[in-house]
Amino acid sequence: MRNVLFSAILLLFFGGLLYLAADLPFGHPPRTDMDDYYIRHAQEQTGANNVVTSIVFDFRGFDTLGEATVLFTAVLGVGMMFRKLKEGEEYEND
Repeated sequence: MRNVLFSAILLLFFGGLLYLAADLPFGHPPRTDMDDYYIRHAQEQTGANNVVTSIVFDFRGFDTLGEATVLFTAVLGVGMMFRKLKEGEEYEND
């Protein structure tokens, strides 16, 4: 009986979250003053013809650098995890 009650509460909780998520407006974000600023001033301040490129590399350059560092570290870690061992080389178990 206790498991059924717990399952029912979980079902109602996650069903409510799903209902709230489905009710969110998707694809129509509100425009802000910052959007208009980027659209009007991106080319003159950065010299880039593409607004998206100017935002990613000029206005948000440090953020992009951080994301690239995290991605590089993840790829390097996976590459090291799946590398082949050389003949005669063994895994270290410290």
